[in-house]
Amino acid sequence: MKLLIIEDDINLASTLARRLTKQGFSCEVAHNQSDALLSAHKHLPDFILLDMKLGDDNGLGLIKPLRSLLPQAYIVLLTGFASIATAVEAMRLGANDYLTKPVDMATLLKALNADLNTQNVSDVATPVMSPERLEWEHIQQVLHSNNGNVSATARQLNMHRRTLQRKLQKKPVQQ
Repeated sequence: MKLLIIEDDINLASTLARRLTKQGFSCEVAHNQSDALLSAHKHLPDFILLDMKLGDDNGLGLIKPLRSLLPQAYIVLLTGFASIATAVEAMRLGANDYLTKPVDMATLLKALNADLNTQNVSDVATPVMSPERLEWEHIQQVLHSNNGNVSATARQLNMHRRTLQRKLQKKPVQQ
């Protein structure tokens, strides 16, 4: 089973490749759109894990070219910012599944239609983030995308600026 992982986060991509190789996949990794298309053309994968945000690019733009190149490939879109609108758009463009990060290995393997060996899955399962930690991570991501501008981040999160400042002063919640 050939798998192409298209993820701009190099650490996450290598972790996914390492864990999925242990599950029987032959993994290739690409970190941007052009490398992804070249690797898809060269290796002809059966499965594709596609990140929604690839640096400054949007992973949704890769679904149609990948689908036309590999009509039988199973495409799973991964995103840190799930919304119904993007899920619908991804499916309309040709994705087979849509998962939010962080994703545990059991869910990922189930999405890839792989045979689950519960002994192996329990060895690689990662703990699920608490809602408070997930909120902290989301705030940090939005703050980063706004280049540290607290006012713009508060507007984007539909939250009062002072409330956001209080949340930012707190230490991140542990898992």
